[in-house]
Amino acid sequence: MSIDNLKSSLPEYAKDQKLNLGTLARSTELNEEQLWGSMLAAAAATRNDTVLSEIIEEAKEHLSEAAVEAALGAATVMAMNNVAYRAKGWLGDDFAQVKFGLRMNIISKPGVEKANFELWNTVVSAINGCEHCLVAHSKTLAEEGLTKEQVWEGIKIAGVIQAVAQTVQVEAAR
Repeated sequence: MSIDNLKSSLPEYAKDQKLNLGTLARSTELNEEQLWGSMLAAAAATRNDTVLSEIIEEAKEHLSEAAVEAALGAATVMAMNNVAYRAKGWLGDDFAQVKFGLRMNIISKPGVEKANFELWNTVVSAINGCEHCLVAHSKTLAEEGLTKEQVWEGIKIAGVIQAVAQTVQVEAAR
């Protein structure tokens, strides 16, 4: 199993992440599609080939092809949006009304339930550090009926997958 491969590759100093990864992979806060879509979107957002290749294989055992594509699509569209919305915020009020002008059709037709796609957008936005997108998507999640605990579970997944990716990168450089 791919999560097991990642866990076994982590050194002693990352034992907490090994334990966290195992716990989160068995989450009961999220349904199977939410959980594995969050793991996959987070893995894609880390930009770490090893983490993505390990997680995508296991995620495919739990997700439909449409959900795999939607999770990867969330990582891609939020990579763009997180940069652009952060920049608009930094540039201030002069840019508040400037037309965004970039295509993001996947947001309106992701191929999965809106709540699941919004969760994955939230996970990616947490990794990419975009406060604007994180707040906007978490508000939509509340409107879609997800609990704070479910949203937080996605954020925990983002944090742990990012930590695992960093550890894998550090170990590759040692």
